[in-house]
Amino acid sequence: MVWILLLLLILLLFGLGFTTQILWYVAVVLLVVWIAGLAMRGRGRSRSRGGRRYG
Repeated sequence: MVWILLLLLILLLFGLGFTTQILWYVAVVLLVVWIAGLAMRGRGRSRSRGGRRYG
């Protein structure tokens, strides 16, 4: 009985570790996409605002 509980605990910890590693990768990818989106939006705003001001 103790061996089964120990095995379940090991599997749970391994699963959590694997899941958190995947979540870290997902978080990094989303961060890069978010930063790229901010950069693109910032460039788009400056061009359109400049055209409105001086146009």
